[in-house]
Amino acid sequence: MGPFNDVKVLDLTSMVSGPVAAMMLADQGADVVKVEPLHGEQMRHIGPKVNEITPAFFSCNRGKRSISLDLKSEEGRAVLMKLVESADVLIQNFRPGAMERMGFSEPVLRERNSRLIYVSISGFGEEGPYAHKRVYDPVIQALSCAADIQADRASGRPQMFRIIAADKVTALTAAQAISAALYARERTGEGQHIRLSMLDSMLSFFWPEAMAGLTFAEKEFDVTPYQGAMDLVFETQDRFITAGAISDSEWAGLCRAIQREDLIEHPHFKDATDRITHNTERKAIMAEEIKKWASDEILARFDAEEVPCAPIIDRSELLDHEQVKTNHSVERLQFEGFGEVRQARHPAQFDRTPAAVSRPAPQLGEHGRDILAAVGYSESEIAQLISHGAVRH
Repeated sequence: MGPFNDVKVLDLTSMVSGPVAAMMLADQGADVVKVEPLHGEQMRHIGPKVNEITPAFFSCNRGKRSISLDLKSEEGRAVLMKLVESADVLIQNFRPGAMERMGFSEPVLRERNSRLIYVSISGFGEEGPYAHKRVYDPVIQALSCAADIQADRASGRPQMFRIIAADKVTALTAAQAISAALYARERTGEGQHIRLSMLDSMLSFFWPEAMAGLTFAEKEFDVTPYQGAMDLVFETQDRFITAGAISDSEWAGLCRAIQREDLIEHPHFKDATDRITHNTERKAIMAEEIKKWASDEILARFDAEEVPCAPIIDRSELLDHEQVKTNHSVERLQFEGFGEVRQARHPAQFDRTPAAVSRPAPQLGEHGRDILAAVGYSESEIAQLISHGAVRH
């Protein structure tokens, strides 16, 4: 029984940002009904499949139930309206204006359910020159300065994160906002409309350090030279590792570990600001010294000096890493039709209302009959909806 037990969520979203937000709520106990078009949402069709489900779709939609509706038909629209009446949350990530054109704007649905938390996720916001553009993660990375932040330090060429960072940051932002809105509703009894964009989510995520140079308007500075301090990849005799020092005590310990005590009081490195200012010089010295050691030996020396460090592992090593195994960070689940399925466990560990993966990602329309019956449709009415093509089964 998760913390959102008895919370009912309608997930009208596709791809990643909305589905992952809804998946997190499902892990936390919410009954999430994924409302899809008759052909299924796009993520179902990207990548190799097991039991007709792609890995990415599974991971974004585990724990949900699926109903497939023709929302262009009067009967399909009536079904959605019926579902809205008992829902706590509705999440949609259509382009701005699409829900209004379909007849499902927030004011219209509010008339059916005054307590509804209506969540609108967009790429750029609902107004402005980009509002109606199509959007995928790399577009947001470009506009949020992510590609600039990741730029190659030698050539200056912008680079993208190799993961869909903007979508998932938006998903985390949405899930937190929904939690806050549900809490507010407990106090006031009122639902509300949450609007958030991928662009705003990424800018908020980046701001503390990546945009530090823009924080004080009268003291702007170029933060780029300081960002290289995060590029802490070092080669040893046998593999790559990471190690870093921010505090004076950590820096002193690092210097002792690499047997360069002379650097502790070096004028370029004597405090944290100096070390960041001269990070290129500092990292070059560290790289030269660390390369002299075998990874196990230098990591042990860093650990002894309480210097933050770790081997840089690849994905083939992840499942066997002792910390990952100790944490049970990757769950091994058995589902009929899929066999063993590995999923990152829900990261928040609740001691009284534990989160868990309750079911696999659904087949398209798999739960349509049950969902319709739960909101009052009779067997004959359900059969008629299916025969008319308003509901896929």
